[in-house]
Amino acid sequence: MSRTVWINGSWLPEQEAKVSVFDRGFLFADAIYEVTAVIDGKLVDFDGHMARLRRSCASLSLACPWDGEALRALHQELIQRNQLDEGAIYLQLTRGDSGDRTFLCPEGTEPTLVLFTQAREIVNVPQGIQGIRAITCPDIRWGRRDIKSVGLLAACMAKQEARRQGADDALLVEQGFITEGASSNVFIVTPDNRLVTRPLGNDILHGITRGTLLKLAQELGIEHVERPFTPTEAREASEVFISSATSLVWPVVAIDGVAIGDGAPGPFTRRLRERYIAALREQMA
Repeated sequence: MSRTVWINGSWLPEQEAKVSVFDRGFLFADAIYEVTAVIDGKLVDFDGHMARLRRSCASLSLACPWDGEALRALHQELIQRNQLDEGAIYLQLTRGDSGDRTFLCPEGTEPTLVLFTQAREIVNVPQGIQGIRAITCPDIRWGRRDIKSVGLLAACMAKQEARRQGADDALLVEQGFITEGASSNVFIVTPDNRLVTRPLGNDILHGITRGTLLKLAQELGIEHVERPFTPTEAREASEVFISSATSLVWPVVAIDGVAIGDGAPGPFTRRLRERYIAALREQMA
């Protein structure tokens, strides 16, 4: 069934949804995005995603003519039009069509806003239940990873390398420390039962799911520490997992061919994932 897509005020069948070849998102990756999960036909952590969208806009001096309530209404309309029960809504905001390829954007350029749905299972997926295998690879991305930019070539290359090596995903390494996953935040549980994740800064995305998980971990009685950690620490950890809006919580059962713990999802990761999904459904009830 063809999806309905929203572009700058128009509802269109996906086959007719197009943007200009001179759009700066296409030519320069001069654009930002957000992905909001949908579970049971309802938006997950929408306010957090909109707050991060505003931060990204401010960081790039990118105008967003649509306020949070207008964007919420668009998301909800997309859910209804596409009968989306589980999956995600992708939002992309670009600086717009500059009329030609030019590095300096002309004054008065109107931004381009695109939203579309992606129907897929995100709760009962094998990766969340059985875990994933990861590799480590160099983090070659630009220095402002806290801005959710569409410049994702380095992340795509890392995921392709993981596939080439027979793994599921990549953990990115810079100056001897893991920054994050190719499209996720990374956590380890140390042998002395502490949850460790990298602190917020320009070098990682400020994950909406990450923030919720740290609060839930505290409720579950595990101490957490925000500090850098090395690939060796990760390989020697009791448990490792990644988080994002659409993966929720995925255990990592091997890194660079080395089993984490006993090579199966650990008890804390399983418990945290179950509690997070339950909390989402309580929040949306």
